Amino acid sequence: MDTLLRKIFAPRQIRALKQAVAAILAALELFGVVLFDAAQTPRGPELDLSGYELVFEDEFETETLDLTKWEHRGVGPRSSGFISSEQSFVEDGNLIIRAEHKNGEFGEGWYSGMIRTVEDYAGGGYYFECRCIASLGGGFWSAFWLNSPGMASAEASNGGIGGAEIDIFEAFNYKTPIKRNSVSLNVHVGGYGDGLRSMMVGHYKVNKPYTEYNTYGLEWTDKEYIFYINGVEAARSDFKDGVSKGLEYVILSLEPPREEVSEDPGFSTDFIVDYVKVYKKA
Repeated sequence: MDTLLRKIFAPRQIRALKQAVAAILAALELFGVVLFDAAQTPRGPELDLSGYELVFEDEFETETLDLTKWEHRGVGPRSSGFISSEQSFVEDGNLIIRAEHKNGEFGEGWYSGMIRTVEDYAGGGYYFECRCIASLGGGFWSAFWLNSPGMASAEASNGGIGGAEIDIFEAFNYKTPIKRNSVSLNVHVGGYGDGLRSMMVGHYKVNKPYTEYNTYGLEWTDKEYIFYINGVEAARSDFKDGVSKGLEYVILSLEPPREEVSEDPGFSTDFIVDYVKVYKKA
């Protein structure tokens, strides 16, 4: 196509034509977002980590999960299943969080896993990133997110300033054809009671999220949260009364469905994580 265009148009005309086509596609995509809650393509600036330094890294090259860096979280009943420490393990240079039906420590049922960083991060000035393949099927969904002790109550969260839940990505859109190959970005504040307030930042397209590795990142500045997919800015948010100034920790989870699992007991699915990295503004 480019060769044909070069035969017909001058370079400046080709650039203008490409820009016009891109603008039309973006407008059509926005039309779908507004009318049908469709996913959109990340179109922002590329990630620039100038001035940041690496302060945490796990490439999961150890034989077992490094418990100096991670701890199991939420062990026990959760939604329609159970969280167990047995479901998060290291294999072939990846973290595997597996969802499956088994007769485990809490009886027979659907089991999955969740881990969090031992370390808390405070006050902003960080960039968080993971490279992973999301799980597929059964109503389970992979998530890479931050949470805070400040989400214990509306008073502690203080509109998000004292602590927030920031979902860097959640991969549950495979159940909806119009946005199957996309992830959702969300921010929650106000604790998990009556004060809970949430903002769906958007659904964003990803290249083959359930079969290939992609990277998902969040820059937590003193003014806003900036979400990235494969090194390209997808969205920004400062919901609700401002960004968190409190403690936040990193979570990787394979969430059980809130209702019954839509598969037979022989079904299983994996959330596969290649690495997690945290950078701090120098």
